[in-house]
Amino acid sequence: MLNIVLASNNKGKIKEYEELFEGYDVKLFLLNDLNIVSDPEENGKTYIENALIKAEAIKNKTDYYILADDSGVEFLALGEHFPGIHTHRYALENGGNEKLNPKLAKEIGGSKAIFYCALAFIFPNKETYTFLGKVEGKVANKCEGNNGFGYDPIFIIDGFTHPNAYYPDSVKNKNSHRAKAVKSLIKFLKEKNIL
Repeated sequence: MLNIVLASNNKGKIKEYEELFEGYDVKLFLLNDLNIVSDPEENGKTYIENALIKAEAIKNKTDYYILADDSGVEFLALGEHFPGIHTHRYALENGGNEKLNPKLAKEIGGSKAIFYCALAFIFPNKETYTFLGKVEGKVANKCEGNNGFGYDPIFIIDGFTHPNAYYPDSVKNKNSHRAKAVKSLIKFLKEKNIL
């Protein structure tokens, strides 16, 4: 059994990771499950740096494997790499995704967007590895669907006809930026004979 602590307390995120690791002998824990308190300042300049900050903040608080992520979306119509590493803050500053998503759909619907997910994975011996997943797509012209969270109601992956939130988790989670990053991590763990 591979015990992995997710450097997060987001129940939606752990559910997604549990689905991505389905079929493997993996047990995931949130910080709260292990009574770990961590709230580091994410002041990195890249997704990878921010994922590393979150992972390294707890590396001396557990003997489990550690998985931390940082993700963001870039709307090319709003400027290069924007909002990028400030994706979450951008939503909060604009009244949350429920208010922001319809506004974006109306103002920049049809324009190109890219979702990124960076993973930092720390072994119990403190060896650290990083992985990056990316999906390209576009902004929908209207919000659609009730699955997922964040920008899922307006992000359409290239090759799909509806936003992520329209599809069941089983479809979304196989094609997301996070899924691509986790596939790279799983491949790496298999090569190391850990999975």
